Amino acid sequence: MEGAGPEILRANSLYHIYESNAEEGNVVALRGLSVSILEGEAVAVVGPSGSGKSTLLKCLGGLMKPSAGSVELAGTRMTRLTGPELVKLRQETVSFIFQDSNLLPHLNALDNVAQPLIHQGVLARPARRRAKELLDRLGMGDRSFGMPEELSGGEQQRVAISRALITNPKLILADEPTGALDPITSREVLDLFDNLHKESDVAFLLVTHNREVASFCERSLELREGRFIAQHGGDVDIGDLSDSRELIVDDSGTVTLPPDVLLQLGGPGRFDVPELKRDILHLERVEEDKVSVGASGKMELSPSCPACFHQYGDSDEQLCPDCGSSRPMVQA
Repeated sequence: MEGAGPEILRANSLYHIYESNAEEGNVVALRGLSVSILEGEAVAVVGPSGSGKSTLLKCLGGLMKPSAGSVELAGTRMTRLTGPELVKLRQETVSFIFQDSNLLPHLNALDNVAQPLIHQGVLARPARRRAKELLDRLGMGDRSFGMPEELSGGEQQRVAISRALITNPKLILADEPTGALDPITSREVLDLFDNLHKESDVAFLLVTHNREVASFCERSLELREGRFIAQHGGDVDIGDLSDSRELIVDDSGTVTLPPDVLLQLGGPGRFDVPELKRDILHLERVEEDKVSVGASGKMELSPSCPACFHQYGDSDEQLCPDCGSSRPMVQA
């Protein structure tokens, strides 16, 4: 996290409830969640479907007002801003990349990318020139005048990524930013993110199921049922948590765990008791509740093709010369 500075984003005790007339009642998507992102820091949010990831992203970016709690963006509390003030803060600070590219259907790729700059008052010609540079960088230069309906899903996503980058944001909030891309284009996008991260101190909060995307980040936060239950890929900061590691079992058999112990354990859930002796209690999470989340780490190109076992040697080829398969990334 070299170069990380003050906080660019902070959320305190976020709750969000979706009201429902269904028999099951209202849905609580976020449950008192708190998180902070430093300037120039890259953080991944991982977790199963329905855990609250997309709701979290919208609340953090000011696209959705939480039911309770507060969000500060670049030191400004968003819940206290008027509509125009919030729009201005977002334009100057944050960009969004969603799974659905959300391109304007009546504008071609070039004008879709240029639109955020034009909204900020930049003249159309320099805005389009900057848009063309970004499209070229993502291999979309020859599709600049294509309409969204004429573009493939991967091409639309590259246009959306270019649009998110054109304002030189301090923070990028992305929901599966490479989900619609092929492996090679995905790596090109991650290389671009990495350059922005290292050279321009752009901060990232990426919601992802992709191991390569998560490995780009310094740390990964595991979200389950609206709460962060664990942190991977970095030292957990427990400075503001309980210093005690003593577990208390009361007369009713209820066990109270200090917050740092619960965090290291991976959060609440169901546990087996494979070993039980006097004064010794061994707990292990039941197999079906375990979630495999790899620690952030360096990924590298596979030394061999998983399809035909071609050996790449020192080559940095992205496609197998024997069978044409995309070369995968593996943990270094």
